[in-house]
Amino acid sequence: MGVNDEFDLIHQYFEPLSAGAPGARGLLDDAATLSPSQGCELVVTMDTVVAGVHYLADEKPTNIVAKLMGSNLSDLAAMGATPRGFTLSCAWPKDIERDDIQAFAHAMGDWTQAYSFPLLGGDTVTTTGNAVFTICAFGDTPLGKAISRNGAKVGDDVYVTGSLGDGALGLLAAQKKLSEISEDDQTYLADRYRVPQPRVSVGQSLIGLANACIDISDGLIQDLGHVAHASNVQIDLQISAIPLSDAANRIIESNPEMMSLVLSGGDDYELAFTGPSVPDNCDVPITCIGKVVDGDPGVMARATDGSLVEIAKSGYNHFA
Repeated sequence: MGVNDEFDLIHQYFEPLSAGAPGARGLLDDAATLSPSQGCELVVTMDTVVAGVHYLADEKPTNIVAKLMGSNLSDLAAMGATPRGFTLSCAWPKDIERDDIQAFAHAMGDWTQAYSFPLLGGDTVTTTGNAVFTICAFGDTPLGKAISRNGAKVGDDVYVTGSLGDGALGLLAAQKKLSEISEDDQTYLADRYRVPQPRVSVGQSLIGLANACIDISDGLIQDLGHVAHASNVQIDLQISAIPLSDAANRIIESNPEMMSLVLSGGDDYELAFTGPSVPDNCDVPITCIGKVVDGDPGVMARATDGSLVEIAKSGYNHFA
């Protein structure tokens, strides 16, 4: 069934997502109000996903929502923020079916409940091109405590959460380009690509502990490079220390050249941070992969024997 009434669509599918946010006013006004908690400051981020660019063109609505919500929540996590709400812009293809919008909204509802992250408002239009979705996400941190990219200090250790490379390898799996690996490994990696797991609780636990933090969305080397340049330091990265999932490790063992995807591929949405130590009782593994040192800003990647490894491509470029 097609869509012929924008306001009915908003009322039926998106208004329920505003539950828990009085300032959203049931999505009846053209704007919403949002006040940070006492002694906190507002953290704001925005991310866009485009069909055929940030997710496969024939992706299910639930996976589109996962990429959209996961990427924005990951940006909040990198600053140590507690999610508070978001606005949503949807540009739907003109031939969109109502059932697809319903599935999209229902999937979004699962994320709003899981992260106490209500919808505050937005806009919905149609387009003659690919679907485009944009979220502007709001969170808060204790006043003056938001973690930035520019605080890395010489002597800091460099840590990452979870395992790396699953996102880039998962894209290949989702595209059926890794037929040589087991079906279980293909499914695991494709799911890691399609459904990011934003490290919100870890980010919150880094407040007052990490000196710098970033989420790994465009590639480990490139994102650590942002930290190095913003902080005017050098990061000495030990490639052998990078944590791999069992599925990724099996691929690398049979094809070592695929390690380049672990270093430069995107879509992991893990956190990379620098500091003297890690928080206690984290719900995901944290691994030390290098050191912040004095030197020209950038990332020096080293093999097991200490030799420098040249990285042909550091990460994803939206304009390449």
